[in-house]
Amino acid sequence: QVQVVESGGDLVQPGGSLKLSCAASGSIFSIYAMGWYRQAPGKQRELVATITSGGSTAYADSVKGRFTLSRDNAKDAVYLQMNSLKPEDTAVYYCKVTYTRGGDYWGQGTQVTVSS
Repeated sequence: QVQVVESGGDLVQPGGSLKLSCAASGSIFSIYAMGWYRQAPGKQRELVATITSGGSTAYADSVKGRFTLSRDNAKDAVYLQMNSLKPEDTAVYYCKVTYTRGGDYWGQGTQVTVSS
């Protein structure tokens, strides 16, 4: 069974930093890409950042220069370093894993709250 496990969500003050982790396991197929999406109450889920196994990255304009995505292919893990956090970054952050075969899988989400 495919498992996608996120961790690192917390309450943090504006301007602070947080690091999210995501690890995937349970599939015989190779991972093509992993990334983070977020969803605030009343809003659509949106892309935050994604990275392929080959190292190609994509970031939402709203997080460019503040968030950095990194990967550890040997561990099937991805990390999102979030700096200079703003209240508008508050959302549930979901990890998405795309396999070369078998489609997409989502984690259960981790809450990030930016508030003073």
